[in-house]
Amino acid sequence: MKKIYILFILAISTGAFAQKTEVKTAVSKKADAIEQKVISWRRDFHEHPELGNSEVRTAGIIAKHLESLGIKVTTGVAKTGVVGVLKGGKPGPVVALRADMDGLPVTERVNIPFASKVKAQYNGQEVGVMHACGHDSHVAILMGVAEVLASMQKDIAGTVKFIFQPAEEGVSAGEEGGAALMIKEGVLENPKVDVIFGLHINSQTEVGDVTYRPGGTMAAVNDMKITVTGRQAHGAYPWSSIDPVVISAQIINNLQTIVSRNLDVTQNPGVVTIGAINGGVRSNIIPEKVEMLGTVRNFSKEDEAMFIDRIKTIVTKTAEAGGGKAEVKIPYSNHYPVTFNNVALTEKMLPSMQATAGKDHVKLKPPVTGAEDFSFFQEKVPGLFVFLGGMPKGKDPLKSPSHHTPDFYLDESGFVLGVKLLSNLTLDYMPMKK
Repeated sequence: MKKIYILFILAISTGAFAQKTEVKTAVSKKADAIEQKVISWRRDFHEHPELGNSEVRTAGIIAKHLESLGIKVTTGVAKTGVVGVLKGGKPGPVVALRADMDGLPVTERVNIPFASKVKAQYNGQEVGVMHACGHDSHVAILMGVAEVLASMQKDIAGTVKFIFQPAEEGVSAGEEGGAALMIKEGVLENPKVDVIFGLHINSQTEVGDVTYRPGGTMAAVNDMKITVTGRQAHGAYPWSSIDPVVISAQIINNLQTIVSRNLDVTQNPGVVTIGAINGGVRSNIIPEKVEMLGTVRNFSKEDEAMFIDRIKTIVTKTAEAGGGKAEVKIPYSNHYPVTFNNVALTEKMLPSMQATAGKDHVKLKPPVTGAEDFSFFQEKVPGLFVFLGGMPKGKDPLKSPSHHTPDFYLDESGFVLGVKLLSNLTLDYMPMKK
């Protein structure tokens, strides 16, 4: 009797495995069939980038495509966001998939036929606009996933919510946008989302590879504005001044001691960077005021709180020691939490990633000090955020142009793996929820 029972269980297990294999084969064939379409979408978005909260053209193309697939579409979410809901033919959980849509104020210099020539106003200045972070590929990939899954609708055991998000790169001080505003407007409700998946292409990871990390994956970020006030004087008579330039230089140096002397670097990394300093108009005038802008990165709430406390102390006390005054605003305009991959979810979905990309091509990665507002979604529901290779095979990652630069470049042959990955994560998760 035991032998018969065991054989029965094995038969069920083998049947379930065969069914999963059949589904993955179907996904693979469907993704391969639309690969060139995905590349064409990406090239169009790349040639016509739009800054955060201005993605009107991009949103229009997305909405039209989703509607053509019979997906229920809502537009104007968080200003320019698009949300599509695909209800499967069988009951099950709600899986959200997210792609960000915005470009950056970067002037492109990559020699490709579809290079961006777009100009726009940003913080009162005319700037070039470029998809210098790969958001164009994220949109094209998720449009491809929508096409694949819509063609399998009757067999889907659950609901898929496609979230096309504006303004991931942040907004100006005083504005709202991005994931936080989408959540505020109810994107995770009606129907209520059970889990969310997202990916980010990487120009320094080889095509064909997928990298991931359970737990803290990308840093929390706070931007800051420091204003140092002194006393103006002629440059020939510095003893008559309280020099905010010298004080600012001391502040910049002293801030670096937080990482070197206050942070336990064996546990988590951390970063304090001053990216802009402005003060003065002439070589022979010591100004009254200097303003600095910076960014702070952490991987735990405890480290984040410690950094903020130390920054405020160092800035104000260094200024006082020089006879001046200083004010710190942190966060100044943007704050993103840690991008935290739910550990149990990551473990459950690892076999799905390995089956899609190949076990040797799914790799654990170190923490990334960049930040992502996908983290806001992960604060509300379990989430998994992974990285997709976009660097041509055989290239040196250290010599490949990084994100947010004018020379940023992607190998388009990696996009189809992104379509397969998000499709399989969705379909593999649904029966797990039961």
